[in-house]
Amino acid sequence: MSTATKVPSGTTAPRSGGGGIRQSLTDSLIIAKRNLLRMLRIPEMVIFGLIQPIMFVVLFSYVFGGSINIPGAGLDADAYREFLMAGIFAQTVTFATAGAGAGIAEDMHKGLIDRFRSLPMARGAVLTGRTLADLVQTALTLVVLAVVALLVGWRAHEGVVKALAGFGLLLLLGYAFTWIGALIGLSVRTPEAATSGGLIWLFPLTFISIAFVPSENMPSFLQHVAEWNPFSATVLAARELFGNLPEGYRAPDAWPMQNPALASLLWSVVIIAVFRTLAVRKYRSAA
Repeated sequence: MSTATKVPSGTTAPRSGGGGIRQSLTDSLIIAKRNLLRMLRIPEMVIFGLIQPIMFVVLFSYVFGGSINIPGAGLDADAYREFLMAGIFAQTVTFATAGAGAGIAEDMHKGLIDRFRSLPMARGAVLTGRTLADLVQTALTLVVLAVVALLVGWRAHEGVVKALAGFGLLLLLGYAFTWIGALIGLSVRTPEAATSGGLIWLFPLTFISIAFVPSENMPSFLQHVAEWNPFSATVLAARELFGNLPEGYRAPDAWPMQNPALASLLWSVVIIAVFRTLAVRKYRSAA
């Protein structure tokens, strides 16, 4: 007597192995398309996502611009405005983490994740597709933010290629952090909890860094934290590639601050490798 499990007519048995790299990429792009179409149908998501970084640009540029001392430039408001922008860009791409976590938590809450897992899809395709869609939205936000920055006086002085490399490092960090958001979204019960959980750790990460003030202005015990912060490495790398550092600026002696582009790349790759693995593992068992 055969013990094989019969699949009901009209359904397809889920693949057990993921179907290879090509199938995984195809499934991921399908899920990414689904999430992008959802964003287009709810334009408020994009609009509200733009308001906060634009407010940060205006407030920090004109409220704090002449009161923060930049090594090599003093209290020059124009120098601070250029010093600031890489930090605002980096904060914008990392704050997309909260949205990624809330979106996945919402899909969990509505039962969509269970439906996806019942389909013959590659393992991890749902999460990869979601993070790719968030990356596209973040890139569009960054374009708008760059235009606003140009309007308030920011400029990239090292040419188009280096400017694109700087934005590339920023987007890579943002993509890495969306995997942290994915893990948070799979670990909580409601979208509200995912949003709160996604922001709690982002505030100290972004503010205990060199994004808004030089580390020299911090207490000594915080300087080391700021200088080894992956967020700081990406911000400093972007400033160098944009040509936004004052002529007399001297980077701190910590290795990430002396090699910011390499440190940023390594941090992002490590974060993706670790948190993608954890998120996919959680996805398989989340209910």
